[in-house]
Parts: sequence; C-alpha cells; structure tokens
Amino acid sequence: MVRASVRLSKPAPANRTGAYALARSLLFRLDAERAHALTLGALDGLQRLHLAHWLAPAIPPLPVRAFGLDFPNPVGLAAGLDKNAAHVDGLAALGFGFIEVGTVTPRPQPGNPRPRLFRLSGQQALINRMGFNNDGVDALLRNLDRAQYRGVLGINIGKNKDTPNARAADDYLHGLQRMHAQASYIAVNISSPNTAGLRDLQAHAALDALIGRLREAQERLGAQAGARKPMLLKIAPDLDERDMDDIAEVLQRHGIDGLICTNTTLARDGVAGAAHAQESGGLSGVPLRARADSVLRGMRARLPDVELIGAGGIDNGTAAVQKVAAGACLVQLYTGLIYRGPALIAECVQALREAADAARAH
Repeated sequence: MVRASVRLSKPAPANRTGAYALARSLLFRLDAERAHALTLGALDGLQRLHLAHWLAPAIPPLPVRAFGLDFPNPVGLAAGLDKNAAHVDGLAALGFGFIEVGTVTPRPQPGNPRPRLFRLSGQQALINRMGFNNDGVDALLRNLDRAQYRGVLGINIGKNKDTPNARAADDYLHGLQRMHAQASYIAVNISSPNTAGLRDLQAHAALDALIGRLREAQERLGAQAGARKPMLLKIAPDLDERDMDDIAEVLQRHGIDGLICTNTTLARDGVAGAAHAQESGGLSGVPLRARADSVLRGMRARLPDVELIGAGGIDNGTAAVQKVAAGACLVQLYTGLIYRGPALIAECVQALREAADAARAH
C-alpha cells in the first residue's frame, strides 16, 4: 500500500536555516536523547497547528519508482529517529519522499541504560547504543492508525534482546506478519551493533535460514492480502569482501527485493581524540560515509539487479549524489538532519535533480 502524502505546499520563511541553527545551539546544550524528544515534540505541536511545513521549503516532485513502489522524491528518513511511528505526520510535512519507522520488536523493551546517545559535533557525528528501545508492535500499529500520512512507509523490524539467535526468525516473522498490512515495505534489521549477537545473523548459514523463512512468509502474506509487500535487508558497513560475497549469494538465491546500505559502524575512523569517541555503540554521520559508500559499491557490483538504498554520512546534496553514483536508487537521512536541519532534504532533492538533468544532457 502506497500512501498519499499530506505535505502542504505553503511557502516556508526564508530565514528557516538560521532559525534551525539557533534552535540547534540551544538543543545541543541538553542531553542528546532529551533534545531528540523535545525536537519531535515541538514538531508534533507545529503539525497540529498546520505550521510544520514552515520548517522546510516546498519540494517539487522528483519521482522515482523502486521495489514496485512510486516515491515522490528519492530522499527518505532512515529508521531510528521515529522508532514508534509516533511522529509520522510532522516528519512527513518536512518533504521526505518516504519515511521508515522502527526498529520495532515484538515486545516492548527499554533498550540499553542511559546515557546512550552522544554528539561528536566537530565531526558532525553521533554515537548511539540505544539497543532497540521501543514500545513494541502493538503500540506502533496504534500510532499508525492515528496518523494521517499516506505516503511510502517502511517499517523496520528487529528481534527482542532476550530472544536467542536460534529463535530470532520467530521474532522477525512476527514483525513481518503484524506489519504487513500497514507497511509499504518491510526492512529487516540484522545489523545494529547495539544488540549483542545480532550481527551474527549476517553470517552465511544464519542469514540463509532467516531469509528463507521470511521470503516464504512474505509470499504467503502477499497472496493472502492480494498485495505483495517488498522486503529489504539492512546491512552493516563493517563487512569485508568475503562477508559481502556471502550476503550477495544468499540474497540472489532467495530473490530479496532490496538492500539498505548501511547501518552504523563500530569503527572510529575520523574521530580519534574527539570527546565521546571511545563510547561504545554505533558511529553515524560524516565519518561513516566512506565505509557506507564502499559497502554500497561492493553490493552494487555483486547484485546488479537488486535495488539499493544508500544511507550513512549524507550531510549535503553532493553526498546524496555520490550515493546514487555508487549504485543507490534512493537515499536516507538521519544524522545529517540533526546537524543541518530540515533544509537538508530539499538540498539533496535539488542536487539529485541537477545530477539527473546533467546525465540526460550528456
């Protein structure tokens, strides 16, 4: 099901970039997780007053078709920012071409102890060890029932922390079954570094068993509903050539619809000596870009017929264009949005439009 957007077209004030810079300077004085919650709460308030669209410029369409879905533009929101789908309408008003919510687990769980989110402002990066903190599938579905958004919606599913890997497929099957009716596509997250052992599911035998069961369920659910929903896998940036070979072989054999490249990294390239650089967790933002792009290129070479979403390190329009040049058909924002604000969405769409126009001219 592709939902129609609720994006309003009223023009935004010309000084919105400066306004966001001021708001950011105030928010960055607070604990990062508290600032995150306050920002989303303020966005919800503006949306209720029909003012959320003032935070970002109106974005002309740049339609893309991928995974059998029609996207109004190729710039989406990555999973993790709205784990419980509690802020979808406000986020949609910023002009995203699609929104991915989650990661959601079958049962609610608190995640890892606080503090668990850290800014590395000099590097435009974040380190998080959230640990799939979320209110569970029932709460997410209730939130979506209340939302007015009817655009392309991805739902990112995971396993509960206390579910052993031997039974992980049961959690993912539960998420797939419960989310199937509401989702435009399902994203399977086996690449977060913040749930112990989760990345072991990327190993060949474990991945083969998991994807095999999920693909069977995907086709069965699609036949029952009369609407097949695409299924994507989200992978880590910390993969070597053999890892990528193994993942590609499994995905080719099972015929998965797409791949999201990538999640956060355990490496600390480019942040040595920065405050919080030694905190455990996944690093995102500008220092992730090179690793994420390398995996994106590697999976494009191995999976020439599979559509890819590029995520990781997009802080300007040029970085979005580089993702597409590396093989992505769509891109996702997260950390760049924290540092640059909603204007980054329009900047990326415009840069991608100009790149497409230039390619056609040649």
